[in-house]
Amino acid sequence: MKKMLLLLSMIVLAAATTFGQGYKIGDKAMDFSLKNVDGKMVSMSNYSDAKGFVVIFSCNHCPYVIAYEDRIIDLHKKYAPKGYPVIAINPNNPEVQPQDSYEKMIERANEKNFPFAYLFDQGQKVYPIYGATKTPHVYLLNKKGNDLIVEYIGTIDNNYRDASQVTETYLADAIDALLAGEKPSITETKAIGCTIKVKK
Repeated sequence: MKKMLLLLSMIVLAAATTFGQGYKIGDKAMDFSLKNVDGKMVSMSNYSDAKGFVVIFSCNHCPYVIAYEDRIIDLHKKYAPKGYPVIAINPNNPEVQPQDSYEKMIERANEKNFPFAYLFDQGQKVYPIYGATKTPHVYLLNKKGNDLIVEYIGTIDNNYRDASQVTETYLADAIDALLAGEKPSITETKAIGCTIKVKK
């Protein structure tokens, strides 16, 4: 019965996103099961101690992602021990952008020594449910009971080009607010990055 309910809820969510919906602030986010660069399947349910998640739709080739990679690593190192690990998901179709193949993901993760899960959205089934349109596109989720509530959507900060020139750390501020038991003061920003690659 539980499996049937889960399947029905996934179908409803998938149907909703067909009409250009995607998650909004306050929505309940669905879990997923996607292949990590180590070959293992990863779900958010695997993280029993997590208070929430920083889900970032990412990839290998995008210059915006590359500019943010070190900051994403730092965010994971800072906030994973506090209960908010990064989970990066590559939503791109490798037939459209060969640099974003699963094999290239493994290479990139090894080159940068990613400390977080880097998952492949095989068949591009997850990113439309979230409503992601760019790489990188951030969704900050917060655990409330058995639910994962969307608390922030958008970009990481206000200067992808130069980390030293950042004056607004939107994502970090939102996580800090949740850790303090508060609501983020800024819950949505515009994601800046490359379009997600799909077959036309």
